Amino acid sequence: MNRSLRDPVTTSHRSPLSDAPTHGAAAVMIRELRVVRGGTTILHDITLDVPPGSVYGLVGPSGSGKTTLMRAIVGLQRVASGTVRVLGRPGGSADLRRTVGYMPQRAAVYDDLSARENLQFFAATSHVPPTRVEEVLALVDLTDTADRPVATFSGGQRQRVSLAAALLPSPRLLLLDEPTVGLDPRLRHRLWGQFRAWAAAGTTLLISTHVMDEAARTDRLAFLADGALVAAGTPKDLLARTGAVDLEAAILHLTEGASATDDVRP
Repeated sequence: MNRSLRDPVTTSHRSPLSDAPTHGAAAVMIRELRVVRGGTTILHDITLDVPPGSVYGLVGPSGSGKTTLMRAIVGLQRVASGTVRVLGRPGGSADLRRTVGYMPQRAAVYDDLSARENLQFFAATSHVPPTRVEEVLALVDLTDTADRPVATFSGGQRQRVSLAAALLPSPRLLLLDEPTVGLDPRLRHRLWGQFRAWAAAGTTLLISTHVMDEAARTDRLAFLADGALVAAGTPKDLLARTGAVDLEAAILHLTEGASATDDVRP
């Protein structure tokens, strides 16, 4: 199904508010992406461009398709139809492993290894120089606990090991699935400052979050509900177009609108 993405005031369940396909080279270009799992459509014809050097947010209720979309971008999710291109290459291409970092929602680390040993292992398998391990440990504030087994870590510390692993290749594109869950406010603030610095240096970041003050720090947002792209634009765009006083109210408005459309759809 072809959808118009050019109408900036459209608010239907199946058309975004904005984000018409860009004419320049997007870091991530998605066209009519459909994912079907067990006979159920998980993603409905998603079309989306992520500009290079931006911090792009994914928001939406649990089960809306954010994680599935990220997995499709990195080539970990089988797709039924549509196209995904990443840094000019088909999503999941083997040569993207050295330029794309992915942090899944659940920390993908080995409990019986220390944080440093985990990162040394991932660095070796990704052909990353060993010196990079110490750099990323410092970035996520784990230098002092790097030699403890991950099994002794808190949930937030495990998240930081997983984030450090995603940072190992010095990626041009970084996908982070709820990266600040379980982190204290000080570290959250520090990480978001680092995210902005990386974007300013040219890295593209795609970040899913349920925290609205984090969503407000992104350059652009895509709101998903029930596997459909409901709205996309800058945080200010979404506020203006929904008439909401804050981003949390705007997202709630969009969520209720998407649910109402589902209720009347045959």
